[in-house]
Amino acid sequence: MTDPLHLASFLQNSAVQTALWMGALAAVLNGSMGIFTVLRQHSFAGHALGDSSSAGGAIGIFLGISALWGFLAMAWIAALAMGALGLRQARERDLATGIVLGCALGISALFLYLDVTSTQASSATVDVMFGSIFTLAPQLLWPTVILVVIAITLISIFYRPFLLISADPDLGRAAGLPVRRLELLYLLLLGSAAALSALSIGVILATALLLGPAASALRLARKPWQSFLYAQGIALIAVFGGIYLAFISYYWSDGASWPVSFFVVTLILLFYLASAAIGPMRKAKF
Repeated sequence: MTDPLHLASFLQNSAVQTALWMGALAAVLNGSMGIFTVLRQHSFAGHALGDSSSAGGAIGIFLGISALWGFLAMAWIAALAMGALGLRQARERDLATGIVLGCALGISALFLYLDVTSTQASSATVDVMFGSIFTLAPQLLWPTVILVVIAITLISIFYRPFLLISADPDLGRAAGLPVRRLELLYLLLLGSAAALSALSIGVILATALLLGPAASALRLARKPWQSFLYAQGIALIAVFGGIYLAFISYYWSDGASWPVSFFVVTLILLFYLASAAIGPMRKAKF
């Protein structure tokens, strides 16, 4: 009997299984870091780190190493550069972010050109810019698990200090917190989240996974800790739903699957629109 939903073939496909695990890890980390990013109004920084990681992905393809390490390395370098150039004032921070972003995009353009002209990676530009979650190697799973476990552990340990400096860095300094070190740690964690998002759904749309679920969760949650759970849940549903819809699109689009990133971003947008309608009603009841 034919399965109209293709669930059996979906769940038994090895590429899908790897995509689901990698997507879940990216969703959990981005949902968590997205809350701090939205509260701090650091959307530009999140976008810049995701875009900057593209240079690492392009370099990784050129050198023949895993794109994961390239994405992460460049995101971390960009995070450290942004932290070194400007953390104290919003204007200074935005200037530093813009300078780092411009430099990273220049490097990305160079190595994407070299990928296409000097190697056999003819699809490098598409893979980096729009993601290649169905082609990720299973060997990347455990290193990614370790990375995300470490990141979530750090978020749990520094949860309250991160919230405090998100609300008011000066208040954090008055409370004796090492604000500069916390800022650098935050940027490194944000870079990790942006890199995993870029690897999963592509550099161009990575910001959607970082910011969309968090923005929706903050509209729905009544307590800070709830927003993290809501953001992770929304991100997971969007990623799983996007992977499933991309998989079954093969059957209703003449054997050519639609991009995962399109479906993920569309679902995130629907959640955001729904939260705009539901959020005020939930808060009105309390």
